[in-house]
Amino acid sequence: MSILEAVILGIIQGLTEFLPVSSSGHLELAKYFFEQGQLPEESLLITVVLHAATALSTIVIFRKDIAEIIAGLFKFKSNEEFKFSLKIVISMVPAAFIGLFYNDAIEALYDGQVRLVGFMLLITGLLLFLADRAKVSEKNVSFKSSLIIGISQAIAILPGISRSGATISTAVLLGIDREKAARFSFLMVVPLIIGKMAKDIMDGALTQADTPVIALSAGFIAAFVVGLLACTWMIAIVKRSKLKYFAIYCFTVGLAAIFFLS
Repeated sequence: MSILEAVILGIIQGLTEFLPVSSSGHLELAKYFFEQGQLPEESLLITVVLHAATALSTIVIFRKDIAEIIAGLFKFKSNEEFKFSLKIVISMVPAAFIGLFYNDAIEALYDGQVRLVGFMLLITGLLLFLADRAKVSEKNVSFKSSLIIGISQAIAILPGISRSGATISTAVLLGIDREKAARFSFLMVVPLIIGKMAKDIMDGALTQADTPVIALSAGFIAAFVVGLLACTWMIAIVKRSKLKYFAIYCFTVGLAAIFFLS
């Protein structure tokens, strides 16, 4: 993989991890153009590195919230920080279960399944369209809604289903305040990304890859910087109810993937 290809993939990851258009789907589409014939180990390595970069950008943006969550987990008493921490943990359960027991089946979907990505982008577009038309509400995330949002996150493991799009749309459709929905969506994924990275490293899935360090570094920096900007931008977009434009984008790219790239 060249430095330019790594930077392009980093920019795509940084934008699409936070914007509701599916980072996994766009990375698969990008690999369709840039990495045909590439070894699976190299593809997995760059994916993990780019996800690490966007996880770090999330930690930087929400560092105060994350510190409160960690502190809340160790207080063991009924306060708002502890309750919010429990909600984050509950939201992680469905995706963690799928990742632990169906990891091989999931990875098989990330092997040039361009048509699948196209159909899943259409579903993402529909979710965003419905969420954009939902009534404005100021409800907080409840324990029940955190589990439902977590199920949406688990479904978003499929390439082409936007994780942020699915979780934010689900939260908004449940009547949760839009800004709180976006905040919860971005915070709930950080432990899962870190856990997935740790699992891949412990399983030795990355040791056989042969990607130049300079290319990986360039991709990481690009994903991190763009992720910082995209995360801040996305929160403002959700507050202003502008998700329909991303719905149109997902419909367009999805149809193109189905009819022209398959």
